[in-house]
Amino acid sequence: MILLETRELTKRFGGLTAIDRVSMHIEEGDIVGLIGPNGAGKTTLVNAISGLNPPTSGRVMMFGRETTGFTPERMCRRGLSRTFQIPIPFPKMTVLENVKTAAIFGNKAGKVDDPVAHSREMLAFVDFPLAEDTISEKLNTVQLKRLDLARALASHPQLLFLDELASGLSEAELQDMMKLIRKISGQGITILMIEHIMQLIMSVCNRLVCIQFGKKIAEGATAEVARDPAVTKAYLGDASISCPTA
Repeated sequence: MILLETRELTKRFGGLTAIDRVSMHIEEGDIVGLIGPNGAGKTTLVNAISGLNPPTSGRVMMFGRETTGFTPERMCRRGLSRTFQIPIPFPKMTVLENVKTAAIFGNKAGKVDDPVAHSREMLAFVDFPLAEDTISEKLNTVQLKRLDLARALASHPQLLFLDELASGLSEAELQDMMKLIRKISGQGITILMIEHIMQLIMSVCNRLVCIQFGKKIAEGATAEVARDPAVTKAYLGDASISCPTA
């Protein structure tokens, strides 16, 4: 079942075409890696789909219905949540209050019976390392990313966009993040992830979409796309992308 599809999606900023007629799809149960060099338009594409910066032209279909130009809150209540490359929580609120806000306003009315209990469950699910009454402005980058993920999960998403969730992690933290992404997928949540860390991409993604200069240059099974000469040239110069053995 196709959960999300874009058709000729285009985003222009004045005379600059940041996304150029990108058509792609995400199927139920997928973990899709959205890859490409810096400045390729990956985050712009996600922003256009999720409603943060609506597309200039083209269409977005989610769950078989058109959602082109929907606001982020409307997309959220339809089942799409996301994290951000640079998380920005409510800085003076506690960790628990941040997640509770998402639990209350990111769900349809009556979806969450006990927002506090649900928020604590989400913090435990992402293995948040600090006390729930920690003020959010005191968090470091890794802790902010865990909080951002807990907030995204608090709205009961069917489709989750992750924007460079693993950036800045140590090797041990990266391994933990791989386990967490698989754990999220195991809950029946379909994932699209923007990521530059190929170890993570190759380990957890079953499909890849590669874009360059705003254009899609490849889409398909992970191993197939990783061997595509156009992808390796665009992403790694003339080097090949190697698949991990474990």
